[in-house]
Amino acid sequence: MSTIDALILGIIQGLTEFLPVSSSGHIELGKALLDIHIKENLLVSIVLHAATALSTIIVYRKDILDLLKDIFTFQWNESTAFALKIIISMLPVGIAGVFFKDQIESFFEGRVMLVGSMLLITGVLLLLTTFLEKKQGKEVGFGQSLIIGLAQAIAILPGISRSGATISTSLMIGVSREKAARFSFLMVLPPIIGATLLQVKDYMETPVASGQVSSFILAIGFIAAFITGLLACTLMIRLVKQGKLAYFAVYCFIVGVSAIIASL
Repeated sequence: MSTIDALILGIIQGLTEFLPVSSSGHIELGKALLDIHIKENLLVSIVLHAATALSTIIVYRKDILDLLKDIFTFQWNESTAFALKIIISMLPVGIAGVFFKDQIESFFEGRVMLVGSMLLITGVLLLLTTFLEKKQGKEVGFGQSLIIGLAQAIAILPGISRSGATISTSLMIGVSREKAARFSFLMVLPPIIGATLLQVKDYMETPVASGQVSSFILAIGFIAAFITGLLACTLMIRLVKQGKLAYFAVYCFIVGVSAIIASL
């Protein structure tokens, strides 16, 4: 993998992790176009996901610090309730990861047709927010956190946007725009960190892959993903508040149809 490849993949990961257009889908398309080899995928994935996780932590650093401070008072309060909702939201994706790991991994084998089809579904979800968004603007409840978690589990499929699925679902069940964005971006941190640690474990057990990507190239990818992730996360929060998710539906339709045609 070249420096340019790492830069491109980093930018793709940083932008699409937060914008509702599916980072996994775009990374799969990017790897197909750039011909990134299988043995390089795992290490590159670790670095890029770590970069975008750090972006989220930076953007929501005050919220995270406040949550941790309140949680460690060991009293039932708003922060401990929020943390419990995050845990509930993780259950579906955790179950999917444990019991369907092999099936999930099979989706990430250059299936351009699948990515294109799932991007069309993402576009439909984003478009539905224009017509089905409830205006009462509620907080995320315990039951709602499970529903949003189910949306996150479905977004394991490459081409289904995690932020698009979770935020769209949140809006359609009555969560306010600001609360929907905050919950969506914070709920993904534990799964991303957990998945990244598992990837590190897998990589350490795969010595054949070592040495194929230089530290400099990985650093380029990390920096690109981190900087673009910061920009995309901040932009996405603003766009959700302004109710402009439907604009991304058009993009998903165009890329999805293009991917399907290219795979034929």
